[in-house]
Amino acid sequence: MKFWPVILTRHRILLLLLVLVFAWSLFSVNWSGSIIHTGGRSSFLKLWLSLFPPDLSPGFLLIASKATWTTFTFAVMGIVLAITLGLPMGVIASGILFERSSVNRVPIIIVFRGLLAGMRAVHELVWAVVLVVAIGLSPVAGIIALGIPYAGILGRIYAELLQSTPRAPIDALSQTGASQLKILFYGYIPAVLPDMLSYTFYRFECSIRAAAILSFIGIQGLGYQIQLSLHDLLFDQVWTLLLFLILLIVLVDLWSTRIRRSLLA
Repeated sequence: MKFWPVILTRHRILLLLLVLVFAWSLFSVNWSGSIIHTGGRSSFLKLWLSLFPPDLSPGFLLIASKATWTTFTFAVMGIVLAITLGLPMGVIASGILFERSSVNRVPIIIVFRGLLAGMRAVHELVWAVVLVVAIGLSPVAGIIALGIPYAGILGRIYAELLQSTPRAPIDALSQTGASQLKILFYGYIPAVLPDMLSYTFYRFECSIRAAAILSFIGIQGLGYQIQLSLHDLLFDQVWTLLLFLILLIVLVDLWSTRIRRSLLA
């Protein structure tokens, strides 16, 4: 009688369900048809051969530089909006502001965690479509489309980090009679700041990639230029734009690494 409770733990039930879903998906594939489009081999070969060399003409390098700057600025504005929304919501969702309060914090935590879940449940492309319908083809739609889901993601991570803060420094500040806001700014935030910055920069990299593909709502960045080059079958230009995108991600990663090291030094 004790055999099944041991076998059917929560983790094993979840693993079993995932295996069954994966097996079901395999049976849903039409294996009798052609899975790979054989007619695209010549285009695939042409695409890769265009990398040697990419288009490095001065005129197109200028176009790629402007598109890269546009993508970077929209990613910055999107992540700033995400931090502006996600940080206060994450602090409230963590419940740390109500530790010494008589207010029942459980409903507040549930509400704000639900809001954060709803914000991150919808992909930025879907938000973009909805916002285009609401406010039209505008760069503002792209910024908000980036900011809403990333705020939901950052808010959830910030809440988890704040809840996992070591209690020793927090209890020491509490014993001195510090207010809850002072405990937040002098206890919680300094303890989790390196991890918060690390994940925020990771999400900033993600926002750069997302901004690059939000070309259809007025952001004429790298994604817009890649789309134009693909339509004209100018694969050497596509590679130039992709190399600019890779370089931008590498520079942001180096920047974030330097900031984290300066905080830990």
